[in-house]
Amino acid sequence: MLSISDQVPGANVFRYITFRTGGATVTALLISFLFGPAIIRLLKSRQRRGQPIREDGPQTHIVQKQGTPTMGGFLILVGLIPAVLLWADLSNQYVWVVLLVTLGFGAVGFADDYLKVSKISPDGVPGRVKLFFEFVIALGAMWWLVRLGDPTMSTAVAIPFFKSVLVQVGAFFFLFGCLVIVGASNAVNLTDGLDGLAIVPVMIAAASLGLIVYLVGNAVFADYLQIHFVQGTGELAIICGALIGAGLGFLWYNAPPAMVFMGDTGSLALGAALGAISIAAKHELVLAIIGGLFVLEAVSVIVQVASFKLTGKRVFRMAPLHHHFEQKGWAEPTVVIRFWIISVVLAMAGLATLKLR
Repeated sequence: MLSISDQVPGANVFRYITFRTGGATVTALLISFLFGPAIIRLLKSRQRRGQPIREDGPQTHIVQKQGTPTMGGFLILVGLIPAVLLWADLSNQYVWVVLLVTLGFGAVGFADDYLKVSKISPDGVPGRVKLFFEFVIALGAMWWLVRLGDPTMSTAVAIPFFKSVLVQVGAFFFLFGCLVIVGASNAVNLTDGLDGLAIVPVMIAAASLGLIVYLVGNAVFADYLQIHFVQGTGELAIICGALIGAGLGFLWYNAPPAMVFMGDTGSLALGAALGAISIAAKHELVLAIIGGLFVLEAVSVIVQVASFKLTGKRVFRMAPLHHHFEQKGWAEPTVVIRFWIISVVLAMAGLATLKLR
């Protein structure tokens, strides 16, 4: 029986992941452009005072950013989800794992944003409650991913720069994977503090992971590069492409001065998506390099809190790290653009691990 691609001239291109990734990118971008203004108007009408600004943050933010609506991550998801459903192979279970993780963490972030706006307070869902639900979602995803993977490496961690080194960790892999997903999610959340700061590094990481999953999911390329072949993960490139398109659409409205903030709705969802994709492709440790900026932001908070509790002194003028440089006198665009440059350099370093083995 002939398929549509055999009967319709030119339809054969739909078989190629590269073509469908490009289609998902453009689709997500167009949806974000088309519905962005309406979504922002809706958020403004429902959030009369906008996102509550923390009083312990930079004082300039209280003046400059007051009244800007949050939950802009909803705009990203509106572009991302339809594009993936339209262009991805929906029989591929890896696609569903990452989609459901993204939506699950987005729902947790939405609840947090909603409480902040409704109470007109920077305090949303209690941290322990958020972490509980995040770990529940991550654990479900880990169970699914381990079942999908090759039994010989489904509970193993691949070491960058080595050809075939797999460290078998057994049941501990479930905890490790949960920490990757939850850690990536909250690291992106901590980075989201300045206009355009988080979304561009997310897109850079998505582009890097898109290339990685395409290569990992292709037996010929995986063998040539001497990386672990994971059948079916190439389809995740479509999600990475859609993420880039939706991110570009969001950046149009989030560029300084931002018309809308990403909020936890977007940052938690996007970080979790990156974490889940890296686990599926057995490149969890490489994500720490590609997303090194997110790691630095998260570590700066951990170091600041630990130092203050143990010694009563602060290491940074303010945490996360981008606020430290603001307090040193750097203008917001300077901080943002320099952090983008750091993200590009780290992404190149992460991609270098594909060949340096």
